[in-house]
Amino acid sequence: MSLIVQKYGGTSVGDVDRIRNVAARVARCRAAGDDLVVVVSAMAGETNRLVALAHQMHSEADEREKDVLLSTGEQVTVALLAIALNAAGCPAVSFLGHQVRIATDSAFGKARIKSIDATRIGAALGDGRVVVVAGFQGVDGDDNITTLGRGGSDTSAVALAAALHADGCEIYTDVEGVFTSDPRICPNARKLDRISYEEMLELASLGAKVLQIRSVEFAKRYRVPLHVRSTFSEAEGTWVVEEEASMEDVLVSGVTYDRDEAKITLVRVPDQPGLAARVFGPIADANISVDMIIQNASAEGTTDLTFTVPKGDFRNALAIVQANARELGAAGVRTDTDVAKVSIVGLGMRSHAGVAAKMFRTLAEAGINIEMISTSEIKTSVVIAAKYVELAVRVLHDAFLGGRQPAEAS
Repeated sequence: MSLIVQKYGGTSVGDVDRIRNVAARVARCRAAGDDLVVVVSAMAGETNRLVALAHQMHSEADEREKDVLLSTGEQVTVALLAIALNAAGCPAVSFLGHQVRIATDSAFGKARIKSIDATRIGAALGDGRVVVVAGFQGVDGDDNITTLGRGGSDTSAVALAAALHADGCEIYTDVEGVFTSDPRICPNARKLDRISYEEMLELASLGAKVLQIRSVEFAKRYRVPLHVRSTFSEAEGTWVVEEEASMEDVLVSGVTYDRDEAKITLVRVPDQPGLAARVFGPIADANISVDMIIQNASAEGTTDLTFTVPKGDFRNALAIVQANARELGAAGVRTDTDVAKVSIVGLGMRSHAGVAAKMFRTLAEAGINIEMISTSEIKTSVVIAAKYVELAVRVLHDAFLGGRQPAEAS
């Protein structure tokens, strides 16, 4: 007998019929002998509806109260799934985040999990019941309801799998696994059978929507095998596992993109020690994540400092920068919200030269200008004009993955 954590996303539980289908799948797994903990998201579109209601009340709704509101979406689905399972003769019980005691910090809207008390789950499993847990939510030290941010149900599921020492975590969604790129843009994109935690972490951080980045971080840290698969198919999906030697045989595993980018530039700011700390310290204090950073070479004692942030944080980041610009001695602040990031990822990049050069050459031949560049051992990212995203993804996929290439760059 295995202990499996299953997670079903919003499209998987989008209506009553789909919840019944999920219940049938869960019941079959339970009948096969597995102990099951099932994590569910809110129904597709429900979180957006609740956000819209909050904004109807106030455009800048209090974050604590928004979390109270948004957490109700998952409360509906856990109850409905538990009802469906019990009706089908499969004993089940539902728990909300505070009942399980998924303890988080107090960063409303993007809380981070600190610990999980699995006592009630263990007792329910011992009684032979399927345990249905609300994803996306937790509780802080003052018993306030918190939410984990978009995609937080993935994080809930993997964190529970780690806390329970589960044998695996299955992430059910509306796609059949992890693909070499977005099939909507690249018709020849292929499903990967296996991918390393490290590659998946890069893909998730760079815009791939299949898994939420914090869920992959949990899986890597606690060595939880992830199986990404479709709710609407019995086909094998993609396993996200520890690195294997054969994975380096492939130069590039995926091409991904992220339209959620905005660029801010401090123009002709005095190039002095401590500049970066003075610029990015207040941004970090506002809990805003900075992505790519470029500082131009100093000219006549001044420099341009450019960085990107998520579009959702753009207004707040810009307000902070503008408030500090005069004190920093900057000549001005420029912005661009019409940009996007395109990236290539692969373990094979670690030991093969020429990959970045091939990427830049491919984009140049397509007439695409590169505005910013960022690299790591296994990825290269560029910021480009948003209008070229689809073209960039296609030409890069053709160049590196069009006909599965060995680990070499031309």
